[in-house]
Amino acid sequence: MRINIQLQCTECKRKNYATQKNKKNTTGRLEVQKYCPWDKKHTLHKESK
Repeated sequence: MRINIQLQCTECKRKNYATQKNKKNTTGRLEVQKYCPWDKKHTLHKESK
């Protein structure tokens, strides 16, 4: 079962990316290094509600 999630930058707190995850395989919150256009660098993005 795949669900849609938003990825939020930990530095600027903006929701930059939308993606999907498999809820059965990934039960915890997703954390990914992604490019933040506002900070102009790669930062940690966490799954938000």
